[in-house]
Amino acid sequence: MSKLDMATRLGAILKERGETVAVSESSAGGLISANLLSVPGASAYFLGGGVIYTHRARGRLLDVPKEAMEGIRSSSEPYAMLCARTVRVKLSSCLLYTSPSPRDATLSRI
Repeated sequence: MSKLDMATRLGAILKERGETVAVSESSAGGLISANLLSVPGASAYFLGGGVIYTHRARGRLLDVPKEAMEGIRSSSEPYAMLCARTVRVKLSSCLLYTSPSPRDATLSRI
């Protein structure tokens, strides 16, 4: 299945359920968002997100305090979840999409 086919299928499911998605990416560099947005009508379910690649971006774009990072290493699943949950809350999304790396992307309902 191509990336476009996967994005189209996910978009159809989200529309059918009336759900929305927010994306937090790091090493994926925006590729996940780009694929989701390549589907016509994506604004019905894609609320937005960010490429949070540096400590500066995390602090300025997400307002994640340094205390929240204690014991968490960047480019790890806990770090990806922290960033993704923050984006989900900020955008009031039903779902979040996390990616410590492109091969580890996860769609979660929280």
